[in-house]
Amino acid sequence: MSKLPVMEHFYTIQGEGIYTGHAAYFIRLAGCDVGCHWCDVKESWNADEHRQYEIDEMVSWVAQSPAPMVVITGGEPLMHPLDELTRAIRALGKRTHLETSAAYPISGTWDWVCVSPKKFKAPRPEVLLLANELKVVINHPSDFEFAQHHAQGVNPQCKLLLQAEWSKESVHLPKIIDFCKTNPQFTISLQTHKYLNIP
Repeated sequence: MSKLPVMEHFYTIQGEGIYTGHAAYFIRLAGCDVGCHWCDVKESWNADEHRQYEIDEMVSWVAQSPAPMVVITGGEPLMHPLDELTRAIRALGKRTHLETSAAYPISGTWDWVCVSPKKFKAPRPEVLLLANELKVVINHPSDFEFAQHHAQGVNPQCKLLLQAEWSKESVHLPKIIDFCKTNPQFTISLQTHKYLNIP
């Protein structure tokens, strides 16, 4: 059975995006070469620093939780093969949610795909098309144009969200509000878990 590097795993409330407020089990895989300078989990970047877990052990965490959905995040989770893990999670009757930059080919079977594209490593167009949710972090005024550009690459049903980079939220949130009022196809995502002080 294959193994995957895990930085952390925990049962919590989804704090961002369309599923904000929903109970979820998070599995944060280690390994990322996208390199966002504002990343708040830089300790996830080096996969070699984190223990490898067998798939059945990871699934046992999920099975002991009442969470109806499991969020696979990172790091950049698509650096790893995820078919076996998602198959086992879905066999428990739980939803599989992916959080990715879309910089790598898709693997796994997903009920929900959240793509958060990054300037540092472009998203793959075929993964962008699979997105149920496009969540763009606003860290600089040019990110609004970046968001509009990538919104052209998603499917018509994809939800479009803008989220202020946390350390600059007071600066960018008023701009995001104005932008969404002018461009109502976009909505606002808040990092509510940080307001609530939960993981």
